[in-house]
Amino acid sequence: MSNPLSAETIAIVKSTGPLLRKHGLAITQRMYERLLVDPEIAALFDQAAIESGEQPKRLASAILAYAENIDNLSALSGAVAAITRRHAAVGVRADHYAPVAEALLPAIVDVLGGDVATAAVIAAWGKAYWVLAGIMIEAERALLEDAA
Repeated sequence: MSNPLSAETIAIVKSTGPLLRKHGLAITQRMYERLLVDPEIAALFDQAAIESGEQPKRLASAILAYAENIDNLSALSGAVAAITRRHAAVGVRADHYAPVAEALLPAIVDVLGGDVATAAVIAAWGKAYWVLAGIMIEAERALLEDAA
């Protein structure tokens, strides 16, 4: 995977690794609180995994891995492949990624506060999110085409 992010964006996202290690679960729990108000989106998730905390833990771990490897996206290829297979199996569509961004980025601010999750940090994470989303959308599209 090539990386279209700027060196500055990569540095900002990578610098959030320690914060994600400490607060990642709280961020993903808050994100799911925001995201799952949409019944169509909620239907895509295993509610037992949400309620048990397993899904927020998995996502927190994935976000941390992304931050720590944002300068080496090829290290994530196996994880991305596994996630995209799951997404394709449950019917995740390209248009589902915007609501996730709209839940995740404010959740970062909610948990870390605006003094830590500055406009620059959120902008960097917004760019990073959409790069990863683009990779995943393309992989999911390819899986669905192969299956058809």
